[in-house]
Amino acid sequence: MVLEKYILAAITTNSSKIPGGTAVFYCDSKQEMETIAANLEAILDGIAHMLTEELYVIVKH
Repeated sequence: MVLEKYILAAITTNSSKIPGGTAVFYCDSKQEMETIAANLEAILDGIAHMLTEELYVIVKH
């Protein structure tokens, strides 16, 4: 079985809104969250998606 699409990481300012089973990065502000998401997107070779104002996920397509 080969996984082709999956969540690499979650970045949030709200610890109650976290998808389970992935790396989680907690941030103190929206600006910090956007910076971390952009950096992880490049590092992990994934795509950042904002699901809510408090939650980004980095996914591999």
